[in-house]
Amino acid sequence: MLSLLRNKTVRDNAMQIGFVGGLVLLILIFIITARTNLEAQGMTSGFGFLNRATGWGVNFSLIEFTTSDTYFKVIWVGILNSMFLGAIALTIATFLGTLVGIMRVSGNKMAELIGTTFVEIFRNLPLLLQLFFWYSLLTSLPKPKQGISIFDVAFISGRGFYLPGLNVSGGYVFVVFLILVATISLALWIRLAKRFKRIPEVRKTMITRMLWLGFVVLTVVIFWLGRIPDTPLLNIPYLKGLNFRDGIRVSPELLACIIAISLYGAAYIGEIVRAGFNSVSKGQGEAGHALGLSPWQNFSRIKLPLAIRAVMPTLINQYVWLFKATTIGIAIGFVDFFMVISTSINQSGQTLELIAILMGGFLIINYSMAWVLNRVNDAIKLKGNQLRT
Repeated sequence: MLSLLRNKTVRDNAMQIGFVGGLVLLILIFIITARTNLEAQGMTSGFGFLNRATGWGVNFSLIEFTTSDTYFKVIWVGILNSMFLGAIALTIATFLGTLVGIMRVSGNKMAELIGTTFVEIFRNLPLLLQLFFWYSLLTSLPKPKQGISIFDVAFISGRGFYLPGLNVSGGYVFVVFLILVATISLALWIRLAKRFKRIPEVRKTMITRMLWLGFVVLTVVIFWLGRIPDTPLLNIPYLKGLNFRDGIRVSPELLACIIAISLYGAAYIGEIVRAGFNSVSKGQGEAGHALGLSPWQNFSRIKLPLAIRAVMPTLINQYVWLFKATTIGIAIGFVDFFMVISTSINQSGQTLELIAILMGGFLIINYSMAWVLNRVNDAIKLKGNQLRT
């Protein structure tokens, strides 16, 4: 026994086992204590409540939901709404942020001034304050009867934006959106990844076109399968009484969240993109000019790919942070994941279980997004040491 204790490996392993065992024991004591306290208050623990009807409704859902549906389904509604909001806001923020970053390094004084002004305004104002501002502005628009008409096919009012829509179930639309994101990601991967470097440009173009053709075919099939029976595929909103009918209603809550997160995120992404372009040495651009490349070719084939490789790790962190920012929707009544969990806690009293679901949901979503983007980063990053002059 003494000989074992004198062995450093045995002592180290024993200390690690003791530490892990202590943590496990502490967690078990916490669980037992929490269960005892809940039983003393007449509250049941466990996840059986997920099969109970909620008795309350939601004002925005991508899938059909009624008051008789279960807590499990309303949580799924919240997750889909948050993912929907995050996907739209992150896409717009990326586009605007890239544009702002390019403007700031363009060399054009007016473009640089506009880009700098945008960053300094939207980066330095709290996100929640921006959300309240846009929500107040959108709800102050004219009432439906005095709504702004856009060629009689779309309307703007204080109750939301009404757009032409498809008579397709929301779940099918969300699937098409996910396929669109996957198609764009695959097209960029084929264009930028080092493993496809030896593939001729003509073949890359053909593969990209095939991807987009597949997306169009899948979209048509999914929309046809998801079409609501006995209805036309396209419907146009129209005014009837005091409100608009048919079409797609983009609520002020959803629109305010999209605008606030997109502009706030674009200010940060713009700075990240600017740093990426500044990291590309002037010598590489000058080499492109010496080879006879046009300014656009020099930008698209030399500066942009190198800048994307430089900023990808930072962008991944920014995307994860921006998705977590979707929880601000609860401040104005948008039915996101956080709001659904909060309401469920008030209605059911299952606090620990619902908080665990909330934490687990965000961990899975953010980790999955980071994992995919990290794989993209591994595929496009330059291997080895890159010496710059």
